[in-house]
Amino acid sequence: MGGDRGPAAVVAGLVVSAQDDPGLEFILHGDEAVLKPLLAAHPDLGPRITLSHAPRIVTMSDKPSQVMRHGDGTSMWGCIDSVRNGEAAVAVSCGNTGALMAVSMIRLRKIAGVNRPAIACLWPSRNPGGFNVMLDVGADIRAEAEDLLQYATMGAAYARNGLNLSRPRVGLLNVGTEEHKGRAELKVAHDRMTVAQEAAGFEFVGFVEGGDIPSNRVDVIVTDGFTGNIALKTGEGTAKLVLDLLRGAFMGSALSKLAGLMMRGALRAMASRVDPRQVNGGVFLGLNGTVVKSHGSADATGIASAIRLAAQLARSGFNDRLAARLASAEAAGQDGITGKSGEKE
Repeated sequence: MGGDRGPAAVVAGLVVSAQDDPGLEFILHGDEAVLKPLLAAHPDLGPRITLSHAPRIVTMSDKPSQVMRHGDGTSMWGCIDSVRNGEAAVAVSCGNTGALMAVSMIRLRKIAGVNRPAIACLWPSRNPGGFNVMLDVGADIRAEAEDLLQYATMGAAYARNGLNLSRPRVGLLNVGTEEHKGRAELKVAHDRMTVAQEAAGFEFVGFVEGGDIPSNRVDVIVTDGFTGNIALKTGEGTAKLVLDLLRGAFMGSALSKLAGLMMRGALRAMASRVDPRQVNGGVFLGLNGTVVKSHGSADATGIASAIRLAAQLARSGFNDRLAARLASAEAAGQDGITGKSGEKE
């Protein structure tokens, strides 16, 4: 109910998802008076959709702390509770990100041993699968060495189940690839990831730079939420700028219009490749339940993309295996900073 485009876009995306995937069923949370007319246009989907009335809405301007205290009865709260109560396998929302994370944390709770949950996103890349995973992209602006190790383990689990990679390559984002560069917590995290990679089921490639984010050198990029969110928004803005510049270039003259017409198929393929709507959905990792955060401005295409990702993760059951990986990686990472005398170095 609280997305930028309102419930009409959510229902439209749900309809697309239902048509593309006959195996999905939905619990739709929101104001019945608003949602029933939107669903009435699709009576064939009625048996697959359960409408859960929620009289209140979390707006984009609501503070997470307020929602944590007074969010009961909102569509967002009901959505997360449906996962908490086992009624749904995964939650999808395009509402207020901070509020969604706050509600998810208090209702689902963190996996044992996780300090800070992270938001992971898919990034177009040169890899055969077409995408890399990056996290954190906005759950928390801070990250200590232990948090970064947990992000690496969670990101690798996501890549295994979301990108079908048996042994994902993990890189730690830094201002250079040399081991002596970067903040102190990055250097500690580097050492811990080196030791923990076998137990956590990933291959650690070391430090990577911003230019490696869309490369084929790595599958998972680990960073703090402040850096990751800026990189994500910059990448999306740059992709839009390039597409706009191309459109302008091919509309400049009769010859350029003809060239654009001849290249229309290739241009459409490229536009689809970098279209944020096609990879819409940040996954909350580190919680006792799977939550997918869609862009607040997502249209039907973007929402359907988020639902498709949610369904894939739910069917893979990756969240059930994540806790064991985290425990193994944490133990190995701690061993990696213990000296021969048994004292922490």
